[in-house]
Amino acid sequence: MKLFDTHAHLDDERFDEDRELLIEKLKEENVSLVVNPGADMKTSRAAIKLSEKYDFIYAAVGIHPHDVKDIKEEDLIELEQMAKHEKVVAIGEIGLDYYYDNSPRELQREFFIKQIELANKVNLPIIIHSRDASIQTYEILKEYKKDIGCVLHCFSQSMEMAELYLKLGCHLSFAGPLTFKKSHKLKEVARNMPLDKIFIETDAPYLTPEPFRGRRNDPAKVKYVAEELSNLRAISVDKIAEITMENAIKFFNISL
Repeated sequence: MKLFDTHAHLDDERFDEDRELLIEKLKEENVSLVVNPGADMKTSRAAIKLSEKYDFIYAAVGIHPHDVKDIKEEDLIELEQMAKHEKVVAIGEIGLDYYYDNSPRELQREFFIKQIELANKVNLPIIIHSRDASIQTYEILKEYKKDIGCVLHCFSQSMEMAELYLKLGCHLSFAGPLTFKKSHKLKEVARNMPLDKIFIETDAPYLTPEPFRGRRNDPAKVKYVAEELSNLRAISVDKIAEITMENAIKFFNISL
């Protein structure tokens, strides 16, 4: 079995004390590929550095909605240059977060659109963060996304929204919350989505799956998301790993 964690923040400071050891053990844990997205300029640069050091780690570059309040116009120029790096496979994570509102909503919208336009220009897929802004996210994607892939990372929205995103050609990525006992609606979405539109991820160090909630998450724990999907779909976990691996390799255009 080979697993692809499509979203992990291995550059996060919570990995500072054991990052190298943890990464070196991932293949023993059947984790064959990882995408490490940026959240601001610093972490986008760090994601690229990690991808240069480890052959099975790939980077995404982008500004998270929390951090667009600090963005400068020249940052978009640097992002475009970063996007040309051979190990950068997506623009992300980008989007809208109306739950925390760490950046003004108008700024969130403006730079979500600008980063979609950047992705259109460089022909890379986008990794989307959307919280308490599902309709607004959908409307922006519908208007501005051209012929590029998109994935709703750590999907937690309704069946109705899932169906709308699918009509735009988007993928849905499931993370630790899928394993939570009270995630009934999310489990129903995962049970009914087309298998060729599904990814798995950890969002490490966040959103640790059962039975490890409350501890630091890491890419090795993506297997618990795969196991939950296996149970929900009545398909072997090996098959879930194979399907989600194929989906993500194609989406990120990774040549093995």
